[in-house]
Amino acid sequence: MTRSVFKLFISVLIFLPGALYAQGERKYIRQGNKEYDDKAFEESEVQYRKALDKDLSSYEGNFNLGDALYKQEKYEDASRKFSDLSGKGTDKKDLAKIYHNLGNSLLQSGRIEESIEAYKNALRNNPDDLETKHNLAWALNLLQQQQQQQQQNNQNQENKEQEQNKDQQNQEQQDQEKQEQKEQQQEQQKDKISREDANRILEALQQDEKQLQEKLKKQMARTQRVAILKEW
Repeated sequence: MTRSVFKLFISVLIFLPGALYAQGERKYIRQGNKEYDDKAFEESEVQYRKALDKDLSSYEGNFNLGDALYKQEKYEDASRKFSDLSGKGTDKKDLAKIYHNLGNSLLQSGRIEESIEAYKNALRNNPDDLETKHNLAWALNLLQQQQQQQQQNNQNQENKEQEQNKDQQNQEQQDQEKQEQKEQQQEQQKDKISREDANRILEALQQDEKQLQEKLKKQMARTQRVAILKEW
């Protein structure tokens, strides 16, 4: 009888620290839930992290921490937390909640296509979740708008590039026409100078010829006078 009581006492001593440790985790989770309900999300995060210091594998501690991060708009941190939690092997009901919250976090981060996949995973685990269906439809609509906007941006960019190419071609054509006009003017100016030079040369030749004729006349006149004088 005494030996059996001793064994029971030893067993109690062995399991007592673990129970106290778990009780500490639950205390922090309860406190975190209280802060969360009071919208003190930063403080609730602190309490949930304290709970995880006691039991890192705590599903409730991890899930609630993800919610607290989301409420503080720490969407990337919340996404990582729910993504890690999705691989912990919980039941379908819990997985549906995890993927739902993961989808919300991804959507808020602007990762629309990833959020759609998360919502689909949530519905695979809980096909009747109307809230997830609503969020999935919303994400799909956002994706469609994003794609249409991207197509419009691409079309606008293409039109802009075509307009720029057209303007460049017009400018090049104008520059070429100006260059041709300039060369034509230069050629005309060159021809004009050549004609003026030719006229000056011709006038000079005519002047020289006139002077030569005058000189010849004078010489002939002098010759005639000399001949007359000889007759005297």
